[in-house]
Amino acid sequence: MSATHSDQVHGNLVRTPSGVLVPGDIDPFHRTLHRVAAGALIGQTTQTSGMKRLEAISGNTVGAASLWMGQTHVSPATASGNHHHGASETAIYVLSGTPVFVFLDVDGDEPAETRIQTVPGDYIFVPPFVPHREENLDPDTEAVVVIARTTQEAIVVNLEALDWSKVRVS
Repeated sequence: MSATHSDQVHGNLVRTPSGVLVPGDIDPFHRTLHRVAAGALIGQTTQTSGMKRLEAISGNTVGAASLWMGQTHVSPATASGNHHHGASETAIYVLSGTPVFVFLDVDGDEPAETRIQTVPGDYIFVPPFVPHREENLDPDTEAVVVIARTTQEAIVVNLEALDWSKVRVS
């Protein structure tokens, strides 16, 4: 079998049909940028009461191997259910509204429910397995945040309370 223009190998590089040399171990799907329009976000993700998660960047949408990104919407005067995101680290960017992030701080002498008030432009980091919830106390404005996770899937474990005893590390 003879080599064609698209599979000529130069060291560890491969020449693409357009003539560009790229590393041979990068699959063709991950050489292209992918646009996900705002209206194309997917709402069929694992959900928590009081909020709506929308999937944008994932294995399902763009073939991502180790990243999940999307949005969360919390209606006015609403609190989400308690939950955690398993082994996933979560980064949150507050796009609109003034959501409050609530978690149980267990590092002091007594466990204390701790509230972090945010405004648009703030970032929040949620470590793996930390039980938390989002609250939107504003009676008129929806809270919208952008979320990025270190796992390709949207891991969501819903909990009855901010209770570490129900957290299982697998």
